Amino acid sequence: MGDLTRWVVDAALAQARDWQEQGIEVPIAINLAAANILDAALPDAVAERLAHYGVPGERLTCELSEHTVMADPRRASEVLERLRALGVRLSLDDFGTGQSSLAYLKRLPLDEVKIDRAFVSGMAGDTSDALIVRSTIDLARDLGLEVVAEGVEGEEVLERLRALRCHEAQGFHLSRPLPPAALVDWLAERRPAARR
Repeated sequence: MGDLTRWVVDAALAQARDWQEQGIEVPIAINLAAANILDAALPDAVAERLAHYGVPGERLTCELSEHTVMADPRRASEVLERLRALGVRLSLDDFGTGQSSLAYLKRLPLDEVKIDRAFVSGMAGDTSDALIVRSTIDLARDLGLEVVAEGVEGEEVLERLRALRCHEAQGFHLSRPLPPAALVDWLAERRPAARR
């Protein structure tokens, strides 16, 4: 798992450097497994790759889920603190589906939470899901965290998230996954609209 993760980090940062040279500064996110956040050598490997490609740490986000932390929360916290010291952003993925979400929000050096798609996609038709999403956004904001809503697949849900002042959204309504060149085109098409 460690070798695979290092390959992913290298490929992600190589792409970030390529975009950086084109004047495109977009964040890149990778997922970490439990073995990764217990790997004391990971922060040094990430630091070396950031320096090699000349990419600032804040351009990289490492996403982790609650179950990846539960194996050894103290050791995981040490590794995550070292990643954070590099400027790397840390995101708690699939928020709301685990059993210790609030404890992790308090203890881990996080920058953002990603609300699980199960709640986001149900916002339009289920008042309980809408309440969970609103409460999560409010809680995260009060803790100084950014919020990403996963699984946005319709305009109505996107509008509700805007009204709740959710920081970011992701889902098929915005775009399907794209290869790097197509993403550059997608961004270029939207850049003029963002400036108005």
